[in-house]
Parts: sequence; C-alpha cells; structure tokens
Amino acid sequence: MRVPNLGEMEVIRDIGACRDDGGPGSAVTIGAYDGVHLGHQAVIASVRDRAAVAGLRSAVITFDRHPASVVRPESAPRLLTDLEQKLELLAATDLDRALVITFDEARSREPADDFVREVLVRCLDAKVVIVGEDFHFGYQRKGNVELLRAMGAELGFEVEGLELVDASGAPAGPGARVSSTAIRHALGEGDLPAAVAMLGRPYEVRGIVAHGDKRGRDLGFPTANVSVPGDILLPADGIYAGLLERADGTVLPAALSLGRRPTFYVEAHASLLEAHVLDFDGDLYDEHVRVRFVARLRGEVRFETPEALVDQIRLDCEAARALLS
Repeated sequence: MRVPNLGEMEVIRDIGACRDDGGPGSAVTIGAYDGVHLGHQAVIASVRDRAAVAGLRSAVITFDRHPASVVRPESAPRLLTDLEQKLELLAATDLDRALVITFDEARSREPADDFVREVLVRCLDAKVVIVGEDFHFGYQRKGNVELLRAMGAELGFEVEGLELVDASGAPAGPGARVSSTAIRHALGEGDLPAAVAMLGRPYEVRGIVAHGDKRGRDLGFPTANVSVPGDILLPADGIYAGLLERADGTVLPAALSLGRRPTFYVEAHASLLEAHVLDFDGDLYDEHVRVRFVARLRGEVRFETPEALVDQIRLDCEAARALLS
C-alpha cells in the first residue's frame, strides 16, 4: 500500500503529545473536513494567511471518525474521503500541522468549553481560531462562534467566523453554498459536474481489486472489481469515463461501470464498481487502487441479451476513450 504523501505537514494523533512546546502558537481551524472541498480550502487559506502575518503555525483539528457516526449513527452520512485521503488533501494545502482527534462516545459528551481549554489552548496554543460562521461543536452542539469569542477574550485568542462560499469562492446564499452535504447530494443524483465544481477536482474512491465472477472477461471486456469500503460514498449507478491509479502511481484510462448488473441479476444487494482499463492487458488483483470519476456517460440499464450489452459496452469504451484523450 502506498505511503501517504503528507509533505511537510506534521500529523499529531495524541493530544498528550502536543502540549505547548514553546513555539509561536497557532492559527487554527476545526472541522470534519470531509472532502476538503473548495469551501474548506477557503477557510484554510485564511488560516495560512493569518498565520503568516502573525508568525504563527497553521493548524487544522479534524477527526478520525465523522462525529455523526457516533452521535447519530442511524443517519450518519457516507464519507467523501477516508482519513488517509483527507490528510493527503489537507497536506496539499500547505498547513503546518494536523491534529487528528479520536472521536468516540466520551469525546461526543465533552462540553464545548472543555474542548476549547484542552485542545485549542493547552494542545495547540491557539492565538487565532477561524471557522465557518455556522460552526458548532461540543456536547449537544452547544459550542458556536459566539462561545469561542467569549472564551477567546478570556484565554487570549481571536476568533473569526467566515461567511460560507459558493463554488467560485464568493459569499453564497443557502442554496449555493459549497458543503459536504451538497456534494453528497450531487453525487447521489449523478450530477458529476456539480460535485466536481464544489470539490475542485474529480471525485475519487479507493479500494482493493477483488476477485469477481469474471463475467466481464467472458464478454471480452475484463474488469477490475474495486472493493470500496462501505462507509465511503459511491456516485449514482451508471457508466462513467474515469481514471484508475495503481499503487505505483501509474494512471490508466478506464470505462467504469457502477451498479447492480440488471442484465444478469434480478436483484443485487449492493452496487459493484468495475473498471475496464482501456488498452490494458495485465493483472491488478489485490492492488490498492484509486478510481476517479471524470464524466458520466449514461445511466445503468437492462439489456435483453448479452450481445446487446456487449455492443453498448463497445460504444461506452469508445466514448470514454474520446473523453479521456
């Protein structure tokens, strides 16, 4: 498995190991940061700017589980990024530090003011805290920007609540805000352009190439069956042009099939992600790969015969090749 590329960003996983080290203090932001989308990046850019002006270290506080998976597991969203990918994306923003907090039942019951004292002040020596204006934290979400400002006046840090932005980076109304929720909705509707506009990059999932029933090989179009963890969000079922990145960093063009294969199965318990790598003859089994969705070609449909399906797959591969070239 590839070693994550975290550049010069320091990753702290133990709060007890980050007590004040006599450094210059930190400009900090806090959040789940699922997807590290353009809205997140706008906040991080403000953190970096404030840190540079004041001679501070730039830092983000994030979590190793989405807080909703503990607080309301029955309605917790599927994730846009796992922890490894999230840290890679955060490192790409040139932050100095990332503090990863284990979010468990005990942490979910921590009062907001205890979090401020333990994490922001004692751990990161925060001098500036920058969050979205709608930010909430702590037990029963009682912490907010107003509480941060009151505690900052007492404990010696400034607080800035930023307006939420649209995909262009401009202040946005409720319907145009960039958010992880909006991205999930767009992906679920098959609106890949909208999701990409908010992410600022193609949507990517990661998984291991598993052994399947080799039906694609029998049809003349062998596929890599990518086993994606169940807590990661997959886009709407359909056929996509995409890219498959191997563990060694090689990026290959592919036609992607995501769905329940209705031509062969009346019912399937879950959607399957299959990647037919174009003009490739090799073995990908058991590799950790990354799959990027570049364009949606069509929805998934049932064909009357395998021959009709093969004819359509051939057209899909030609369309994917044209788009990716």
